[in-house]
Amino acid sequence: MDSVIYGVSKLMTFTIFALVLTSTSINGALQRNSTSNKTQSSSSGQINSNSVLVALLDSHYTELAELVEKALLLQTLEEAVGVHNITIFAPKNEALERQLDPEFKRFLLEPGNLKSLQTLLMSHIIPKRIGSKEWKSGLVKKHLSLGNAHVELSNTDNKRFVDLGHLAEVTRIDDITRPDGIIHGIERLLVPRSVQEDFNKRRSLRSISAVKPEGAPEVDLKTHRLKKAAAPVPVGAPPVLPIYDALAPGPSLAPAPAPGPGGPRHHFDGHAQVKDFIQTLVLYGGYNEMADILVNLTSLATEMGRLVSEGYVLTVLAPNDEAMAKLTTDQLSEPGAPEQIMYYHIIPEYQTEESMYNSVRRFGKVKFDTLRLPHKVAAQEADGSVKFGHGEGSAYLFDPDIYTDGRISVQGIDGVLFPQEEETTSKTNQPAAPVKKVLSKPRRGMLSLLV
Repeated sequence: MDSVIYGVSKLMTFTIFALVLTSTSINGALQRNSTSNKTQSSSSGQINSNSVLVALLDSHYTELAELVEKALLLQTLEEAVGVHNITIFAPKNEALERQLDPEFKRFLLEPGNLKSLQTLLMSHIIPKRIGSKEWKSGLVKKHLSLGNAHVELSNTDNKRFVDLGHLAEVTRIDDITRPDGIIHGIERLLVPRSVQEDFNKRRSLRSISAVKPEGAPEVDLKTHRLKKAAAPVPVGAPPVLPIYDALAPGPSLAPAPAPGPGGPRHHFDGHAQVKDFIQTLVLYGGYNEMADILVNLTSLATEMGRLVSEGYVLTVLAPNDEAMAKLTTDQLSEPGAPEQIMYYHIIPEYQTEESMYNSVRRFGKVKFDTLRLPHKVAAQEADGSVKFGHGEGSAYLFDPDIYTDGRISVQGIDGVLFPQEEETTSKTNQPAAPVKKVLSKPRRGMLSLLV
């Protein structure tokens, strides 16, 4: 009987020992999972509300914060803050608003120059915490910025300077301090040499390849192919046309000439050009509804690509998102309504902001053909800009030359245009004027005398 009792006690001790082992293993696994979750959450890049990036976005350096958002650098800076402390040299708002060259600012904000804008902004950030205590008097030291540019910091006579090719004085030392970084205010913008060289090349037109203007090619209506170019005129032969017929109205009135067919097969890639200008609309901002209608709601993007491939040129009057939001469901619910609205905003000519403005300045009121036949869109000068349409349904040229490549020109307007009702329909709706009876007076002459 004692053996049975001892056997039971051994069995129970064995089960208790097994339970203890399983509980310890479970606790260890839970601890490992919790630590791994902590490391994953820490490495996920979530920014604390006390971060220097949040302080920059909420600070009085509004112009710099806006440029950082436009340059799409928030995620990159979040990753940098998660690795080490950073030091930001923030130019004052006046340096970006008034003191900066407008042409250089326009160059930075163009969608094609996004890398230059990112390089410029990253050159203002050093992956190291440098405060007033580390910035001692008489110290001259170079630091590598996040934009791969060497920034020289100096302190002479209690005046601190930042050198990136040109000196910029620090006006507010330790202006904003946070656990993961520090912000110093400087008097002006720092421009790296690489960005300055890109701007100089763009301004001097060295990076733009010149294309000889050949005009729009002619399409054979029977075969739907491009006609062959005429044979070259031999040297010394008289011109085919008189010189006066070959003269254009003038550089201020004639629209920009479209380049000729390029590529090895000598044809236009209209679909690629249409895709390019739609991507430019999306990146430009404020024209997402227009891009959505061209691509998803209708098949106009494909039709425009075919037209450009056949040699036609187009000017698109693109209403912005605020104007498209005012459209009612009744205006869009009818079959073919979106296509008809868009057809009225496409001009089968290549017009730029300069050519249209010069035309309305000289001729007063100009009517352009549209793809919605037989309606035309009227344009006239108003308030130093170009005004399209009539009366309350008019729209102003809001964002000029959003996209211009010689084949497709996109001009942003602040309203949706509708064709004016024909005069015949308006006349039929008016009530007819009452018919007046006209009584003729009796004639006095030879007849009365004979009677």
